Amino acid sequence: MVKKLLAEFIGTFWLVFGGCGSALFAAAYPELGIGFLGVSLAFGLTVVSMAYGLGHISGAHLNPAVTVGLYIAGRHHIREALPYMLSQILGAVVSASLLYFILSGTGSFIVGGFASNGYGDLSPGGYSLVSVFVAEAVLTFFFLLVIIGATDKLAPQGFGGIVIGLTLTLIHLISIPISNTSVNPARSISQALFAETEALSQLWVFIAAPILGAILAGIVSKYLFVKD
Repeated sequence: MVKKLLAEFIGTFWLVFGGCGSALFAAAYPELGIGFLGVSLAFGLTVVSMAYGLGHISGAHLNPAVTVGLYIAGRHHIREALPYMLSQILGAVVSASLLYFILSGTGSFIVGGFASNGYGDLSPGGYSLVSVFVAEAVLTFFFLLVIIGATDKLAPQGFGGIVIGLTLTLIHLISIPISNTSVNPARSISQALFAETEALSQLWVFIAAPILGAILAGIVSKYLFVKD
């Protein structure tokens, strides 16, 4: 169990460091910025790398919503769910702390939104609370459905990590303009803690919507996929 929790800590640390780090340092870098496409790929690549690097240890959930969805689907034991989620959140917060430290090393140090999620004025495209909530719930639903399906007994073996990582890339391509893309409460919590905006007051949306989407996916999956 200790190895599993450590793997979840490390994996979620890497997801935040790679995904949010790319948004903070490289997205709009003068002339050579990677933009939305680059950030989307960065998040997807963190999942691919951890799925194959640590997936055989803990399953590489890297996301409390994923853990909840897999539990609802009958793919994860209840006694491991809370420790998994705590490890994920801790890994994300430690990662965000290091990102903050690195960001402070430039003469033009500005924290700003710190790659946090938001609606209204904090949404990149100015989307409303309802729009953001629906987008986050729907996208998390499909993310979990892909995760559960790609790891099903009847699915082609060995490709799950790639499919899941590409799905997260697609999700970011869709929703960075809407909410700066969460679908992951740990990722949202870690960035909101350091943001110089009202991100903390909006954080509940990025916990509730992904969890709701994950629960619905877990329920639907029971009728679609083979049980372990």
